[in-house]
Amino acid sequence: MKSFYSSLILLLFSFFVQAQNYDRFSTGFSETISSKILGEDREILIHIPNSNGGSKIKDRGRYPVIYLLDGNDNFNSVVSITEHMEETSLAPPMIVVGIVHSNRMSELTTNSDEEFKGFVGKGENFMSFVEKELIPYIDSTYPTTSYKTFIGHSVGGLTVINTLLHKPNLFNSYASLDGALWWNKAKVVEDAKSILANQNYEGKTLYIAMANRLEKGVDTVSVMKDTSGSTDLIRANLRFIEELKKSNRNQLRYKYKFYENDNHPSVRLIGEYDALRYIFDFYRLKIYDSEMGDPNFKLDSIVVAHYENVSKQMGYIVNPNENLVNNFGYQMMANKQFKKAESLFKLNIINNPKSWNCYDSIGDLYLAMGNKAKAIESFKKALTLKEIPETKEKLETLLKEKK
Repeated sequence: MKSFYSSLILLLFSFFVQAQNYDRFSTGFSETISSKILGEDREILIHIPNSNGGSKIKDRGRYPVIYLLDGNDNFNSVVSITEHMEETSLAPPMIVVGIVHSNRMSELTTNSDEEFKGFVGKGENFMSFVEKELIPYIDSTYPTTSYKTFIGHSVGGLTVINTLLHKPNLFNSYASLDGALWWNKAKVVEDAKSILANQNYEGKTLYIAMANRLEKGVDTVSVMKDTSGSTDLIRANLRFIEELKKSNRNQLRYKYKFYENDNHPSVRLIGEYDALRYIFDFYRLKIYDSEMGDPNFKLDSIVVAHYENVSKQMGYIVNPNENLVNNFGYQMMANKQFKKAESLFKLNIINNPKSWNCYDSIGDLYLAMGNKAKAIESFKKALTLKEIPETKEKLETLLKEKK
């Protein structure tokens, strides 16, 4: 057993060295912050939605934050996923903070067996840095909301689960990707037996991804009879999941998935995507085409109710997405459902009073309705907020016709 663990440690260290040489990011910028707790300067990678290559202009409101372990390896993929999910209205725009480790094995493990002491087991000190220095720095420097997600792979997944158990209120949602829960004789699983049943996890979400490390003919049931070191990781995860099932009254919302066609490295990407899809599964607003064409379908009420639920899940007020509501308004215009379109455009103006586009859009509606006076008023208001040639042209045309 000892030789297996030693080989795995060498593999993990090799993985770390390769990460250090990797072209770390192209979708954000880096900063260095000074840590009194760690006694050193630490590099972090940061992505802000529409940050224009690193600009810190706070021009789109405030954002939930993803804190990402092994930032060197996971930053680009998670940023791409969040941008895609925002564009397709699957999740809100999010800040991503990738943590660059100076010694990942030391920072992402807790007290361990005698053979590993001296270079591992300082995870509590690292998480103290995250809680007391990193998160306050991000909150004071960037436009954040209170909603925070924590993602980790391998020993990073171990850190995620340890935090869920011992600091459950530090984050709102947690994602463990093939977490090394076998570490230190699977102590985290033993901790879970007493903690999960007695902790209140209301409002918390957990996603667990497990890679396929099984021999031919072995499944997730029969592997539990195995005692070899090569299956320690998946057996520890399966045992942790059993503890989750036993503690079904703690209100933790969770999901786990076994990725039959993915190994330990490859499960990261698909696991990151699936985790974020699950965590924010309440965010998508699904409207059917048949409903859009139904004159009796109360679209504006549905939109308001949906975002009230989103606000409840996020823990703060989330207004309906401006572009989404605007698109709905134009669809109602195309269907000649002018009253619905007006209520949607007015909803957008209430939520986005400084948006020229909202006034331009309702001006288009009034123009389509033949109400030129209101159209002129709306276009004039839009131009006071931003000088848009297209809006100016529409206004000038109306004013000429008025003469």
